[in-house]
Amino acid sequence: LALREDLNKQYEEAKAKGLKLDMSRGKPSSAQLDMEKDFLGMVISDADVTTETGVDCRNYGLLDGIPEAKKLLADMLGVSPENVIVFGNSSLSVMYDTVARSMLLGVLGSTPWCKLDKVKFLCPVPGYDRHFAFCEHFGIEMINVPMTDNGPNIKVINELIKDDSVKGMFCVPKYSNPQGITYSDETVKALAALNPAAKDFRIIYDNAYCVHDLDKQGDKLLNIFDELPKNNNEDLVIMVASTSKITFAGSGVSCIIASGNNLDDIKKRLKIQSISQDKMNQLRHFKFFENVENIKAHMQKQAVILKPKFDCVINYLNNELANKEIASWYVPHGGYFISLDIMPGCAKRVGQLCEEAGVVLTTIGATFPYGKDPQDSNIRIAPSYPPIDELSKAANLLC
Repeated sequence: LALREDLNKQYEEAKAKGLKLDMSRGKPSSAQLDMEKDFLGMVISDADVTTETGVDCRNYGLLDGIPEAKKLLADMLGVSPENVIVFGNSSLSVMYDTVARSMLLGVLGSTPWCKLDKVKFLCPVPGYDRHFAFCEHFGIEMINVPMTDNGPNIKVINELIKDDSVKGMFCVPKYSNPQGITYSDETVKALAALNPAAKDFRIIYDNAYCVHDLDKQGDKLLNIFDELPKNNNEDLVIMVASTSKITFAGSGVSCIIASGNNLDDIKKRLKIQSISQDKMNQLRHFKFFENVENIKAHMQKQAVILKPKFDCVINYLNNELANKEIASWYVPHGGYFISLDIMPGCAKRVGQLCEEAGVVLTTIGATFPYGKDPQDSNIRIAPSYPPIDELSKAANLLC
């Protein structure tokens, strides 16, 4: 009773401060965006606007991206430039397009999904709300697959893919959203060896945080494209990535990495959809970074800004909630989120109390399909955007 009264008193005091803090989305902070001022001010002269193959970036052409950008992104992701198509700023748009193309046109000559009675996707949970929104938008039934410390539960996946109406799976293999788990080598190998009943099954491999380490060691993710040929599964995976949290969040470049068969299928549609992407932006990115080593060095500078924010939240969790058997969390080595699990049935109430006191969290339940957390226990914390003094107040209030 005394503890309850003390906590209520602390809460009312916090509420009286009139806080207005937003921890709802994983946005880069102003300090991170300010690192790119040189990028914004970079001037490309008339003599610099042609690619190494002589194409003028100001004009139409090179629908799949300039060679320099393809190589830069390929090196960042450990693949061959021949397996890369470069797009505009949004990898979300690329993923949406991938699902829409499969719905309308099918996958490599298969029946378009829109003509099937049922289409299902596997969804590692907790997971990324935007992936779930795609599926719900297209009327795709979502099936929860529990996450483990090593990635999604492979035994569950292998059972579910015996159903030929299961057509795909979204996943974030490095620093998963929201838990920050990097898939183990065994999990990556098992995904590469899947034998789904549906031949048009695709893993949409959202490698959003491929270079987003919080320290110099970071986590190492096995390259799934090295594993796919060992299982004659080259067409199984479509990877997407972008520079949206590397340069400017709204003005980066994105890409698809896939097999030759998949890319040929995608290019057929691209020829109808567009004449070319923004090659000048691709050229700016190449000239700003030049090579993958400079990208990694740049991301270490971002880590200097981000890591203290993650440490701030983790310290509050450790100091306020450790050993009380009411909460658990992962300590991520990169990415953009911290996943907090509290007692079942309490997450929505915690979110409501935080909002009433001026702290906005990610919508409770958003880390599960249809916004329904079966346990009502998961809370996604996004430490990146607020200044650390505000973040400290928000973390204290949450605890």
